Amino acid sequence: MGVSRAPNKCASVGIQGIAWAFGGMIFALVYCTAGISGGHINPAVTFGLFLARKLSLTRALFYIVMQCLGAICGAGVVKGFQKSQYERVGGGANVVNDGYSSRDGLGAEIVGTFVLVYTVFSATDAKRNARDSHVPLLAPLPIGFAVFLVHLATIPITGTGINPARSLGAAIIYNKDHAWADQWIFWVGPFIGAALAAVYHVIVIRAIPFKSRA
Repeated sequence: MGVSRAPNKCASVGIQGIAWAFGGMIFALVYCTAGISGGHINPAVTFGLFLARKLSLTRALFYIVMQCLGAICGAGVVKGFQKSQYERVGGGANVVNDGYSSRDGLGAEIVGTFVLVYTVFSATDAKRNARDSHVPLLAPLPIGFAVFLVHLATIPITGTGINPARSLGAAIIYNKDHAWADQWIFWVGPFIGAALAAVYHVIVIRAIPFKSRA
């Protein structure tokens, strides 16, 4: 596997600040859209829920297309309002950073997305909802916190994708060679991670008998 082709542009910005920004925004977006679409803002999460038979194929495809269009529009807005900062950080495009191989980047995306999607399953699980009535209200909190932790761990490796739509939107608007060089990693990795989370949830967790505390 080849090594990366771009330096880590996140160090000067502050990894913790970026992680908090992503985690906090995901918390807010999931909270606001949960009652409309179930909070689907990530193709990997949608794919995982589809594999777990919590979503129809038609709805899953529709969500993924809309997520990608939204990401493209969002990246365009950022470029339009903050052109100099946008160029300085490489358009926010996800790449495997210097010192890491493509294999490292793929592994980081698989593990990071597994953590996120498994958290989504756990936070919205019907068995848990039946036992703990407060879970639906608090579901966006662990999801946002999972995003925060995954960013802390993987920003130095890939800039953190775990959302193919976010990676695609940034690549399309920035549209320079290095933005496309590792694009496959930010689709293959998240979809593998989501599939593993779905399998683990359906085969292992859902097989555990439900016991009421009453």
